[in-house]
Amino acid sequence: MQLAIPLSRDGEPLFRQVYRGIREAILSGTISAGERLPSTRDLADQFGISRTVILLAYEHLLAEGFVEG
Repeated sequence: MQLAIPLSRDGEPLFRQVYRGIREAILSGTISAGERLPSTRDLADQFGISRTVILLAYEHLLAEGFVEG
């Protein structure tokens, strides 16, 4: 799955940008209920950012009930 999340290195932390992008994709139906998210490694490679950034975003999505572990 390719996610189109525009990232900016200015201002908002990267993990918040990723979190917001995935959250919006879930709420809009772009990501369907039950659909698997990309692995943290794949998403980090896709965006050219640290895997830790993706892990933080996924942790926030999990904590708020948008995804299941």
